[in-house]
Amino acid sequence: MIWLSRIPELLANGPLVLVSVAGVRGSAPREPGASMLVGQDFTADTIGGGHLEWQAIAEARLLLQAEACQPLLRRYPLAASLGQCCGGVVWLAFEVLHAGQLPVWQAVSQRHREGLPQVRQLDGRAPASSWPESRGEGRLDLPATEDGPDWCLWQPLQPPRFCLSVYGAGHVGAALVNLLAPLEMRLRWCDPRAELMVRAPASVECCVMETPEEVVAQASAHSAHVVLTHEHALDLRLAEAILRRDDFRWFGLIGSQSKRTRFRQQLAARGIAPGQIERMICPIGVTGIRDKAPQAIAIAVATQVLQLREISIPA
Repeated sequence: MIWLSRIPELLANGPLVLVSVAGVRGSAPREPGASMLVGQDFTADTIGGGHLEWQAIAEARLLLQAEACQPLLRRYPLAASLGQCCGGVVWLAFEVLHAGQLPVWQAVSQRHREGLPQVRQLDGRAPASSWPESRGEGRLDLPATEDGPDWCLWQPLQPPRFCLSVYGAGHVGAALVNLLAPLEMRLRWCDPRAELMVRAPASVECCVMETPEEVVAQASAHSAHVVLTHEHALDLRLAEAILRRDDFRWFGLIGSQSKRTRFRQQLAARGIAPGQIERMICPIGVTGIRDKAPQAIAIAVATQVLQLREISIPA
């Protein structure tokens, strides 16, 4: 959720509007819960693009100019009149966020980073979102009349189920993290060189690696791991630490077939069981891509990671 991770940063600089897909009937560009942020001269994240999004941005900026306080719910038929032919109907909720709400959204964003589920409740008659203790399902109660205030949105903010640790902040590691950061996953980026991670996207958890064993131990159970550091010796220590865990989901190591052969021998000499060593994927990345540029390698690895993530997310 890019929008959620960026609210604290952007709200500190002034008001903005949180636009959320509150409900959908039929075919639509995005699912209920998809959200974006709109400021006077920027946007963050997307509710699907196209003319619907342009209309939503225009509506949001009018609310900012009017210094509106109450949330709004708007109904958009996705027909020719809107320049879209999806054929469905989308309800969008608009909430103006003000600087005074910054501590609340900082806490919400922090809880999300910690993997805690939350529910946002936006009532048409209340000035701002509330956060009930109940963990109910998402839904939209429609107003009795087209523009009535008697509506309510429940938006679950579930932490990502797919967790990935990327070890290495070199050219490939940086390219890979920037490719994956906008997507729905819990992403950790680990390297001994803190200065290489200072420009990490807000949604990424950065870990300065003191020892490989410690940083691997801190990964969530059933995490995926990608190792691509600047030193083979560090790669080997990370590989050993990952393979000694029985609860990792997937482990990919950058390198050639010859590196795989050397590592298999060295890991066996360190007492790693043959069956565990076979779980190490090396080389990594989808096949058929010969380009060795860091960005090309990162795309090949990101594709492999997304294929793995699809297995982790129910349809």
